[in-house]
Formats: sequence, C-alpha cells, structure tokens
Amino acid sequence: QAEDVMSTTTVPRGEVGYLLAREEGEAFWLLGMLQTIKISGNDTAGQFGMLEIVVPAGLGSPWHVHREEHEWFYVLDGHLSFYVGETRFDLTAGGFAFGPKGVPHTFIGVAPATRALVGFSPMQFEGFLREVGKPAPALVVPPPHAGPPPDFARLAAIAARNGFDVLGPPGPPPGR
Repeated sequence: QAEDVMSTTTVPRGEVGYLLAREEGEAFWLLGMLQTIKISGNDTAGQFGMLEIVVPAGLGSPWHVHREEHEWFYVLDGHLSFYVGETRFDLTAGGFAFGPKGVPHTFIGVAPATRALVGFSPMQFEGFLREVGKPAPALVVPPPHAGPPPDFARLAAIAARNGFDVLGPPGPPPGR
C-alpha cells in the first residue's frame, strides 16, 4: 500500500536501512533556508550525506571552499544560480551541479522557492549545520529576518572546524 511506503521504518537506523517520506527528516533553519537531513554522516560512518534544501529567492550559501568534501546539487523544482570557481550554472528542475573539493563555490535562489538535494562526500558540513542552524519548528522556510543578520566572522570560525572556509557572502565570485 502507498501509505506503508511513505511511513518511516521502525527498524533502528543504520541496522538495515530506513525510509523517509518527502516531509520527513531532521530539519533546520540555516541562513534563511530550510535544510532537512535525509541521510546523516552518522548513518554512513561519515562517508557521505544528503540534505533536502528549500532556498528562497535571493538567499544562498556564503562563497566557500571545502578542503576535503565534494558537494553536489540536484534541483527538484525552482531555479538556482550556482557558481563553481568562475563558472556560472543556471539550474532548473532536473539540473545538476558538482562542486569538487578545493574549488570555491556558492549558490543563490532565483525562483520564489527552490527545492534541491545536496550531497556531500565525506559528510563534514553536518557539524556546521547542527552548530549554526536552529531546529525548524515546522517544515517551512523561516520568516524573513527571523534573527540577526549572519556574523560572517563567527560563521568562518565554525566552518573552519567543520572542514571548509567561508570566503565571502552569497553571490557571484568576488570581483565579478
């Protein structure tokens, strides 16, 4: 039955696997976005992880570079502008982008709300998400200005502890 497929399994996570429905997973508000953990680094011994993100227009990740972690994006619906190094990719539903470790990258929401899957290998970003993000009280993006503007010096220090360097705010590469 369809409803059985959509429910989570009662078997402990990691023992034989698990299922999550579209609106299931541990959710956080981070930098104006909703980010839901679909597979945690704890489930894979840190080898990989995946988030589902909802990005409002004009918001995105700080310009950053992962020292050891590859990152990739698959847009489910909406539109993201994604920069890898100096190259811009405009991604709509079905679009994919890869940000290899050691190459600066960022993304910015273009559509009113973009939903995408974000993968990491190994999964280091999760530490940053847990330290900076706030548990989401509901699976919705946070209200605009749901807190003080980000302190990029503070974010940079937390990012460094979690394997990546914040190079600047969201937007095109510096100097463009």
